Amino acid sequence: MPIARPESRLYRLVALVVRPLMFSMCRYEWSGSENFPTDGGFIAAANHATELDALTFVHYLFDHGVEPRVLAKRGLFDAPVVGGVLRATNMIPVDRGSKAAAASLERAGRELGEGACVAVFPEGTLTRDPDLWPMEPKTGLARIALASRLPVVPVAQWGATEILPRYGKLPRPFPRKRVQTTAGPPVDLSDLYDRPLDAATLREAMDRVMDAITAQLATLRDEVPPEHRFDLRKHPDYEARQMHYPPVERP
Repeated sequence: MPIARPESRLYRLVALVVRPLMFSMCRYEWSGSENFPTDGGFIAAANHATELDALTFVHYLFDHGVEPRVLAKRGLFDAPVVGGVLRATNMIPVDRGSKAAAASLERAGRELGEGACVAVFPEGTLTRDPDLWPMEPKTGLARIALASRLPVVPVAQWGATEILPRYGKLPRPFPRKRVQTTAGPPVDLSDLYDRPLDAATLREAMDRVMDAITAQLATLRDEVPPEHRFDLRKHPDYEARQMHYPPVERP
């Protein structure tokens, strides 16, 4: 089955408005699109450091011939303008922490089976790592990938925080900022397909995906990532402490 391409009129209409805005803020450096499967659906998984990188992620995919379906939190779909755009472009709402979350994963699986690209932020929210490295992820992506047995393409992006810092309220669009995005080869999960879908299997799958994303991000940043990923579950007071600090600024 051929992969879903940007053929939706509504999707192209939204892109007609959003793409010039993104180009006005971003000086893009894109690479790795040769790793996108050319036949059948696939999962694109990226790091998440600022609200803006949802747009840079979709822009990268769209301009390389892919019409992604992004898994996004349900609350965004209720916003007056943003919600309408998300619904018009067939994005997938996720009900976090509820039984309805399973329905989101089922829909993602159906979209993949129909040849779509499902775009996912495996962490489920903005990273809380102090230096903006990927943190420990949720397991939703692993469930989709192991059930569908379709490729998972790791995507790393860096630079959008210069426009809108994590926790930032006001963007700094000018002058244009360098935003790098690259995709790596699909992560090999084939040896996990026939294993029981238990916590150990899901964690192994997610570790491989996050390791691939982090390795690519390290290349973009030309820095060494931390030995261990930040785990929000082990820092229950982290969010409260962050309220006393200003937004993260990058040099």
